[in-house]
Amino acid sequence: MQPKHLPGRLPATAALTLPRAALPLLLGLALSGCTLTPPASTPQLVDGQSRRYGSSPLAEHTVASPQAGAAGITQHLALGQQLQPEWWQLFRSPALDQLISEALHNSPSLAAARAALRQAQENYNAAAGTLEYPSVSGQLGGSRQRQTLSGSSPSDFNVLSAGLNVSYTLDLFGANRQQLQGLMAASDYQRYQLEATYQTLIFNVVTTAIQEASQRAQLQATREMLTAAEQQLRIVEKQAALGAVARSGVLSQSTLVAQTRAQLPPLEKALDLTRNQLAVYVGKLPSAGGLPEFTLDSLHLPVELPVSLPSELVRQRPDIRASEALLQQAGAQVGVATANQYPQISLTGSFTRERLFLGGVTAGSSLWSLGASVSQSLFDGGSLRAKKRSAEAAYEQAQAQYRETVLKGFQNVADSLRAVSADASALQAQADAEAQARETLQLTEQRFRLGAVSQLNLLDAQRTWQQTRINLVSASASRYADTAALFLALGGGWWNRSDDIANPTPAAQAKP
Repeated sequence: MQPKHLPGRLPATAALTLPRAALPLLLGLALSGCTLTPPASTPQLVDGQSRRYGSSPLAEHTVASPQAGAAGITQHLALGQQLQPEWWQLFRSPALDQLISEALHNSPSLAAARAALRQAQENYNAAAGTLEYPSVSGQLGGSRQRQTLSGSSPSDFNVLSAGLNVSYTLDLFGANRQQLQGLMAASDYQRYQLEATYQTLIFNVVTTAIQEASQRAQLQATREMLTAAEQQLRIVEKQAALGAVARSGVLSQSTLVAQTRAQLPPLEKALDLTRNQLAVYVGKLPSAGGLPEFTLDSLHLPVELPVSLPSELVRQRPDIRASEALLQQAGAQVGVATANQYPQISLTGSFTRERLFLGGVTAGSSLWSLGASVSQSLFDGGSLRAKKRSAEAAYEQAQAQYRETVLKGFQNVADSLRAVSADASALQAQADAEAQARETLQLTEQRFRLGAVSQLNLLDAQRTWQQTRINLVSASASRYADTAALFLALGGGWWNRSDDIANPTPAAQAKP
């Protein structure tokens, strides 16, 4: 049954026979690479002459805090220098290097990102094989047949046939090229997503190790303060037994001891949770054990902080490059939607050979054909134009998302640079406060033994020193963590790496 069409309307798609004179012209246009699709462009959002990320100039070095020990050194910010790809080695911790090596080898998130990249690459290969080359198919068949004619006996015979078919759609208006560019952009997106996963995993391991070191320091400080408070309690109890102080003084000191002891279980819990998280980052079960223990003394604060120029950041942050790939993919879809509005030209060819065996007689025949066709949508209710407008809107969305990613990336670097500077000043202030609180406590304890101050003054001095010591530990850890955050914000130095993380060799996997 032939399809019916509404009166006054043409079929949605019509196949036209090419005039003989038009075929060479169309072939020439196709071979010349004619395209009607607009190229996708990346917005230029960064001034190439700019040398700062924030509203104020970048300080060349941070303040020093000698009283804070190793965490109080001066850090130098080197604008324009390149960050090494193994940036975590700047903390000079062999245990951390080994842990990161295990994480890069065992992490499920990294393995999933690699698989996603391979999938995108094979999708491109599959499409390229279909769109860039002719489609060639062969067929081979055989049959046993019987023919019966009136007045004669049946005749059995064999028929063997072989054929070859070739077809190719000319990419006259660039639809195939744009489709392949979109798939290549999708592959690039997955590659930069893999790089982002790689850098984020390293950052998580580093900051979790720093968090563990901070929690250990806080736990140790709390235990030492508990020991000091218990010793002070014994002194107060002896003084109360001699009538030198009231019973309320013993109760007040006992309350301080109980409060200090109550701080230990939450710290111990937090430390255990941090260790469990570190095991998962490394790709192990929390019960596996064997993880090294980190302390602030085992880590060294990097002295030199390479800072990329603002004009280079858009090429170095994986998230910006991934967003750019999505923008290129959206631009390619605009090209595909545009090219689909124009005719599609296909070339076909076939050759078939058939041989018949009847008794002792053999007969054969051959058939070949060459053809070309043009298909063009004559009426689609505006569907193709709507698809093009949809693709253009998606491209505008990708442009806006790209701009947002760039802005957030620069904010991330500016915030990290500000944090590095502010952390040094905060550590200096906390170190001064802790030193003064410690000296005040020592003086108050001496005066309390002589009866010159009350128990209330002693308790206040103890609480103040306890709080300033915890604050000093937190301020020290912040310098390490925000330094790692700066390295991540700058992109992690992946562009200087020689190995391929998408296909790591066993030696590369074992390399810290």
